[in-house]
Amino acid sequence: MTHKAKSAIFCFESYHYPYHFGGSKMNNIGLKHILPADWPRAKGYSHCVLASGTKVISIAGQVASDIDGSAVSEGMSFADQWAKALGKVAILVREAGGEPTNITAMRIYVTDMAAYKAAGAELGPGWTAALGKHFPAITLVEVKSLVDPNAMVEIEAEALLA
Repeated sequence: MTHKAKSAIFCFESYHYPYHFGGSKMNNIGLKHILPADWPRAKGYSHCVLASGTKVISIAGQVASDIDGSAVSEGMSFADQWAKALGKVAILVREAGGEPTNITAMRIYVTDMAAYKAAGAELGPGWTAALGKHFPAITLVEVKSLVDPNAMVEIEAEALLA
């Protein structure tokens, strides 16, 4: 038996939700959030996004190291690592000619899911500083370790340009 759910396409401009995806302006890739009608809205990410751009930006995993490649500072908090890694993703998207609202998907690797959950509200300011109120499709995975032994967070992303 195949489940065929009716889907609703929520667009930045036409769907008024407490979270204004991507800010008040439609971005230049026609990004739409897809949500089956019988699904509740995800908190802090989108289950599915549809974009219509023609150039793909692939961003390798970013950790909270300095741009010179030095190691992540020992003792740096989870929230600070989160904010710095997200900030580097946003910088790379802008350098490639886009804006954070062009990000369609992110994969976030953490070395301690309990630390991620404990950080809770401390993660919000870092998210807002880097991505505003934009919530792409996200996968969050706990891994045993990252290349940098002090890193607790690594974020990779895809973005689409018109």
